[in-house]
Amino acid sequence: MPETHMQTRNKIFDDISQLMTNAMGVAQGAKGEADNAMKSMIDRWLADRDFVTREEFDAVRAMAQKAREENQALKARLDALEAAAEKTAK
Repeated sequence: MPETHMQTRNKIFDDISQLMTNAMGVAQGAKGEADNAMKSMIDRWLADRDFVTREEFDAVRAMAQKAREENQALKARLDALEAAAEKTAK
């Protein structure tokens, strides 16, 4: 092959390679934009339906656990008082 034909061929391959690289960059950018748009859409959908966040759920769950523990402690005290009252009544 003549030298100029080889240089032209290499230039074409370089151009195709650059075009593919640019196309991949555009595709990755579009994927990032699509991901962000989807996340925003899901966030809006959840907000419209009054779903709670994980932080809110965890806070309410901690409050419920504390209330359950307090109820168990009060029941134990009440049981002890009732037992003492029965003992005194006999």
